[in-house]
Amino acid sequence: MNPGENQGVNPGVNPVDARRVSILLPCRDAEPFLGACIESLAAQSEPRFEVLALDDGSRDGTGPLLQAWADRDPRVRLIDRDGSGIVAALRRLSGEARSPLLARMDADDIARPGRLAAQLRLLARRPGVAACGTGVRYFPRPRRGSGYLRYERWINGLTEPAAIERDLFVECPIAHPTLMVRRDAFEAVGGYRDSGGPEDYDLILRLSAAGCRMTNVPRVLHEWRLGPHRLSERSDRYGRDAFRRLKVAHLSAGCLPAGRPLVIWGAGKVGKAFARGWLEQGGAASRARPVEAFVDLDPRKIGQNIHGAIVLRPEDLPGFAAPARPYVLLAVGTPGARREIREALGGLGFREIEDYRAVA
Repeated sequence: MNPGENQGVNPGVNPVDARRVSILLPCRDAEPFLGACIESLAAQSEPRFEVLALDDGSRDGTGPLLQAWADRDPRVRLIDRDGSGIVAALRRLSGEARSPLLARMDADDIARPGRLAAQLRLLARRPGVAACGTGVRYFPRPRRGSGYLRYERWINGLTEPAAIERDLFVECPIAHPTLMVRRDAFEAVGGYRDSGGPEDYDLILRLSAAGCRMTNVPRVLHEWRLGPHRLSERSDRYGRDAFRRLKVAHLSAGCLPAGRPLVIWGAGKVGKAFARGWLEQGGAASRARPVEAFVDLDPRKIGQNIHGAIVLRPEDLPGFAAPARPYVLLAVGTPGARREIREALGGLGFREIEDYRAVA
């Protein structure tokens, strides 16, 4: 269907009442993809929503497409913005929203017809859950072995709050364009803010720090478009270093129990990079609490010194720095390795979250 055609609105829905959820849709130079996005929202099985669409300084036909959509669908409101960037756009949109639930959508993505309905059902049935995402499928399909496919499998497996909490510092555990969050929880943590890094992950980390439980609908309900046009591919604020800085900032702000020696399990690329980030970016917290040791399975690394810390064998860990019990950051790059180390830590009597956390 051409986005300029009359896609209509459910005739049984009063636009005044169509506010179960407010969809935040920032757009910039989205003309090639916006039609498919619009069609996917028009096809939602749950029609009681409003769309707040913002053209953030586009230089193509995005604006006219949005205007035509708003002209034919009273659920769509256009919000002006001058090209100040994604965080400012999201702050403006969330401030204009009128619903008790906020949802995200990207202008280049496609929501499957049951997405909103499934998320609304989950939040209605689980009042203790403050936010949820859905399973995702990347398109066009990445090549085999791609990091995108690993991330897709990982995030699609996070279908309970305990899994989100467990892997919170591995990567952002909710795909931002699938997010639906209770407005009271969103506002209680200050909404979107510009931390200089990924605004979506920053929001999720603050929600978790405030005690909010989150999960994902255990179904793939969102088609996530890949391509060089993506902001995450073009901006340093979504690079690996920016994510690591954000993780370090939140961990050093009080996510780790006080008074326990800090140990990193993993003396490879991921562990060394995280230790370097901790030492360089952790500020007073890292100076007061340096990395005191590494743990690794490679016998060639045992006894080496990395960033001023010795590399231990796993069996040396329980007695290290006694009588205090070390707190371990499990820093490896693949889910399989994390699984093996979790099993090893469990065998040593360490409990996840209480005695160790996975990071990447």
